[in-house]
Amino acid sequence: MGGFFGAISHKDCISDVFFGTDYHSHLGTRRGGMAAYDPEFGFQRNIHSIENSPFRTKFEADAANMRGKLCIGCISDTDPQPILVTSKLGLYAICNVGIINNADKLYEELLNEGCANFEAMSSGSINSSALIGALIAQKSSFTEGIKYAQEKIDGTMSLVILTKDCIIAARDKRGRLPIIIGRSNDGFCLSFESFAYQKLGYETYKELAAGEIARITADGCETLEKGSPDMSICTFLWTYYGYPNAVYEGVNVEAMRARNGRIMAENDIKNGRLPDVDYVCGVPDSGIPHAIGYANRSGIPFARPFIKYTPTWPRSFMPQTQAMRNKVAKMKLIPVHELIEGKKLLFVDDSIVRGTQMRETVEFLYENGAKEVHMRSACPPIMFGCRYLNFSRSNSELDLIARQIIQEKEGDEGVKYIAEYSDGSTERGKHLRSEICRRLKLTSLEFQTLEGTIKAVGLPEDKLCTYCWTGRK
Repeated sequence: MGGFFGAISHKDCISDVFFGTDYHSHLGTRRGGMAAYDPEFGFQRNIHSIENSPFRTKFEADAANMRGKLCIGCISDTDPQPILVTSKLGLYAICNVGIINNADKLYEELLNEGCANFEAMSSGSINSSALIGALIAQKSSFTEGIKYAQEKIDGTMSLVILTKDCIIAARDKRGRLPIIIGRSNDGFCLSFESFAYQKLGYETYKELAAGEIARITADGCETLEKGSPDMSICTFLWTYYGYPNAVYEGVNVEAMRARNGRIMAENDIKNGRLPDVDYVCGVPDSGIPHAIGYANRSGIPFARPFIKYTPTWPRSFMPQTQAMRNKVAKMKLIPVHELIEGKKLLFVDDSIVRGTQMRETVEFLYENGAKEVHMRSACPPIMFGCRYLNFSRSNSELDLIARQIIQEKEGDEGVKYIAEYSDGSTERGKHLRSEICRRLKLTSLEFQTLEGTIKAVGLPEDKLCTYCWTGRK
């Protein structure tokens, strides 16, 4: 996916952006970038690959050499960012987070309308920020240009623009991703993750509304476009992607996950599905707070039967091939034999997507003497690849284990019954769970319900995007 951080201050703010951007490293593992402006040095920009080395180590030297009271930084799982753009609106740096599903169509339209060229990447594809910049340039102001781009783009676009005298931040029109403004004694910052500025002396000033556009200077934050209450923020941020300290729309990630686990345990108790196990365990890292909530409510002790070794591979999907990602995921799991051998274990994972890594984890547990392995997914079955955020590596929805099973049972007609497959009380739902158990060698399996997930977040359902589970925006 990706994230960004920016600051504008009465004093040099490069250090703030360096550390603030580094705090977004959990959101992407491909590229990082920083851009700054200083009247003496002009625009400065650096972009590095962070596939095999974290943002901090790649940008330490750059941060020491850059100067400026205006600066933005970006973690990207897609394009090199930020890029420098020049147009009738002037010279500026821009970065974005999201996905443009109709990029090829927009590219052709702009070429036909007289756009001379675009910045292309080594793959030949067009840099998304370059495409957004070209769309913005179709209008006479940043505000109108951003609104135009938001309307033209099929997908999601949250962006940050750095000019010579301000930073412009725009949250995507449905608010699927957050942008939070912080304030200090010396200026303002903007951030995807709320915790990223807490250690830097900023306090939360406001969270942008869906579609809101703000102009930020060292002296204030001016709303250029009010935005809309019609929000559809990604629910999966709380389930998996968000860092435990993060707060979105007033809801803390760690607290939501603990509530979510408690609700799952209550559902199992109510439905007579609470298994007789020795320990409740979390699949690290995001599954752990869900598991703690489950353990606290069920009364079953919490334990960690295996530990992830992360000093050299902080994220299991950092390697660029699936085979290597699977290998690294396996190598990272170090067993605690006393908590596995002869034990019946219930694990809580944040989600079940393809099932590949879960299958290897379950095999690893049996190889180390586990007697039973039960699984609880902290969200409903994932039925659709995300159309709004760039966090899925799936080339097809048939990469999803739930959709594979539905396709094999009913073919293309099965998509009509996705709600039934998600519901564990129906015959189709029981078949899905039984088949996943067979494939992954699980003793039992259950998913959190959509209602339980929404309850754990605590926001109205119409404010949450649940597309990956329901196919509805």
